[in-house]
Amino acid sequence: MLRLLLAMLVGSSRQQKGVFLLVVDFWQMKPEYWPGATKDQLMAGTSVLSRPAEEFENDPSLEAMWAIKAMEHAEVYFNILCSVDPKLLKLTPHDEQIYKTFKDTFPNMKVNKVDEDELKSPEGKIKWRFFCEQFKDVVEDYSFGTLLRADCTGDYSEQNSILTTRIQFYAIELARNREGFNDSVREKYKSNRTIKK
Repeated sequence: MLRLLLAMLVGSSRQQKGVFLLVVDFWQMKPEYWPGATKDQLMAGTSVLSRPAEEFENDPSLEAMWAIKAMEHAEVYFNILCSVDPKLLKLTPHDEQIYKTFKDTFPNMKVNKVDEDELKSPEGKIKWRFFCEQFKDVVEDYSFGTLLRADCTGDYSEQNSILTTRIQFYAIELARNREGFNDSVREKYKSNRTIKK
């Protein structure tokens, strides 16, 4: 799970590589990067993530907090998929609206294996932007960075993860759950996974 941030954050800049190392070390709880700070204090700092993005510059510590939250969300969601019949999952109070709008907007999208190039192509971005903005005042944190498995039969990994918005994640995962694409996950992974406390 930790290596997957390499694909999400690490670019050509030295600063971004530092963010990745920071997140890995945070996840492994090596305190030398934060002298005097406890794990609880660092996690409390993640509350700043709910503030508008316009208030922030590209601060490496903020990017690290976003990455940590995205990893936590991915891990919790995958643990739930491994424990519960996906067809029974309710992801938001607006699942029906999200699913219907998604199917109307992207009737031919293959949700079992999402093509990142197609998702992030100029045409794809235009369609997705229109889709996402419909949920701006409906779904909390609709634009929050969220990890999506490219191939729904696999776990989250560096090769199998795409950074999307939260509403894109909901739309695609709702389709996968309702259309049976996530059914195999529970059988394939349930003996290897436990929900972290």
